[in-house]
Amino acid sequence: MPYSSSLTDEEWIILEPLLPTILPINKQTRPPNWTKREILDGIFYQLKNGCNWEDLPKDPPPYSTVYWHYLQWRAEGASDKLMSILHAKSA
Repeated sequence: MPYSSSLTDEEWIILEPLLPTILPINKQTRPPNWTKREILDGIFYQLKNGCNWEDLPKDPPPYSTVYWHYLQWRAEGASDKLMSILHAKSA
């Protein structure tokens, strides 16, 4: 179920090809359970609504997964890069 904070298809078309160069590379020990788009939607939901991570809706990935990725991506500066790209495209 999309939320007002969810990426639109147009935004996803812009971001998806850039993610391999922006997001930090993690060691893959097993196939991921969640797509990067689902994780980003969870992060954007929390940022827009200002709720506790534990209060994320149940249809996105678990809050612990979303929060872990948020911390990793923020530490690498990926969050700022993604937001800059989206803001530049919407202007």
